[in-house]
Amino acid sequence: MNQYTEEINRRRTFAIISHPDAGKTTLTEKFLLYGGAINLAGSVKGKATARHAVSDWMEIEKERGISVTSSVLQFEYDGFCINILDTPGHQDFSEDTYRTLMAADSAVMVIDASKGVEAQTRKLFKVCGMRGIPIFTFINKLDRDANDTFDLLDEIEKELGIATCPVNWPIGSGKGFKGVYEREAKAVYTYSDTEKGTREGETKVVPVGEETALRELIGDPASDKLLEEIELLDGASAEFDLEAVRKGQLTPVFFGSALTNFGVEIFLRHFLQMTTTPLPRRADIGLINPADHEFSAFVFKIQANMNKAHRDRVAFMRICSGRFDANMEVRHVQGGKVMRLSQPQQIMADERKILEEAYAGDIIGVFDPGIFSIGDTLCMPKEKFAYEGIPTFAPEHFARVRQVDTMKRKQFTKGVQQIAQEGAIQIFQEFNSGMEEIIVGVVGVLQFDVLKYRLENEYNVEIRLENLPYEHIRWIANKDEVDVEKLTGTSDMKKVKDMKGNPLLLFVNSWSIGMTLDRNRGLELSEFCRE
Repeated sequence: MNQYTEEINRRRTFAIISHPDAGKTTLTEKFLLYGGAINLAGSVKGKATARHAVSDWMEIEKERGISVTSSVLQFEYDGFCINILDTPGHQDFSEDTYRTLMAADSAVMVIDASKGVEAQTRKLFKVCGMRGIPIFTFINKLDRDANDTFDLLDEIEKELGIATCPVNWPIGSGKGFKGVYEREAKAVYTYSDTEKGTREGETKVVPVGEETALRELIGDPASDKLLEEIELLDGASAEFDLEAVRKGQLTPVFFGSALTNFGVEIFLRHFLQMTTTPLPRRADIGLINPADHEFSAFVFKIQANMNKAHRDRVAFMRICSGRFDANMEVRHVQGGKVMRLSQPQQIMADERKILEEAYAGDIIGVFDPGIFSIGDTLCMPKEKFAYEGIPTFAPEHFARVRQVDTMKRKQFTKGVQQIAQEGAIQIFQEFNSGMEEIIVGVVGVLQFDVLKYRLENEYNVEIRLENLPYEHIRWIANKDEVDVEKLTGTSDMKKVKDMKGNPLLLFVNSWSIGMTLDRNRGLELSEFCRE
């Protein structure tokens, strides 16, 4: 056991995922409140003068009350060092969520008790399934009228294909919400509303065996229903199996109200005991163990202009093994250079703290002069290995982008390229032209609004977007074996190239892809760039 093991073992790194409006950002803030990282939680929505959620730092997020980028938050609680990756809930930003999940060891899935499993929950869950990471479920908004609890669990099992094990159980909902029954303690924790933004109110604990006290506390109807449900629950629900949880096959379920703080600390305590220390990561030389290997990390996110005063770019790295020291030299594997990482910092939404050291499991931000790409590996100078790459989603919507003021060409090109390097958009050019004609591809149409907003606010460039009809994109997998100029396509096909010069084909109709393959023997097309 090396000297770093103790520090690494107390790390917990997880992502919070949900459908928009399920209360994910509110839950994140309450975690910070318990860790003492903030003193007063801000409401995500509300009047323009209200405090904004700590984790939503971009201006457009504050205006719209939604998260459009992932943010990283670190705090201490009960001897643990916790790294939370807060992700965008909106489906148009699911690519950012996917990359963030690559940096997490587990995920907390927030579900609205009155809505159950929603479209985006399914999509995000599939991403977690692809990685096989443990999922913990927090069913939120019990302070409002909720669906039947058994129906909610049944829906999670059917829709997401994962077994559920309720760790606690709600007693009523909305105006009739009385608290939760803790199954392991066999006791009822009563609900009391709190002043918004403060810690939990007074909670009374009564063992369910003390029936007289229970009836006095929550009333006869609630007691009768609870005792009946406990009997059903003990006979029907899956047994708690930590091994199954860690394989992503069973999700522990918790109930509460993030807005009023009820059930949040109960959840946090259970979660920290059930979740794992930083996990080993797969590289081209095999599994890299966090405590047995010297420093290594990979870049999972790049964000430009987090600080308007400095106009800088920050590369976010997940440390996978060992200890990072601010003075050490590291190898940037893809760049082929040994270097010192500039301005290593811990980022709390838009606030920064310069770091001297960090350990496996931590997320650090470093100044990026334009050399890092998403998926890049960093390791010790004497080593040379690469972590598994992060796949790029194929864009589903395309638009031609033109600047309004042609005198601002330089700012326009710089802005579009920098935002593309973050991975939020992909940019393409006509196959035989320069940067005059730029086509932007996005996974979700809301990203067009973000692009327009950011170019105007961060680069002082106004643009016009002309929507294009293309819906399908294919990279030419064997580009060195075919003459792209001479490819025979369909009337709805367009030849473009990406920023690395790789040739691609855009199509309006899916059947055109097969027809193009038929007309060009030997041509190989791929939905991903395989570089």
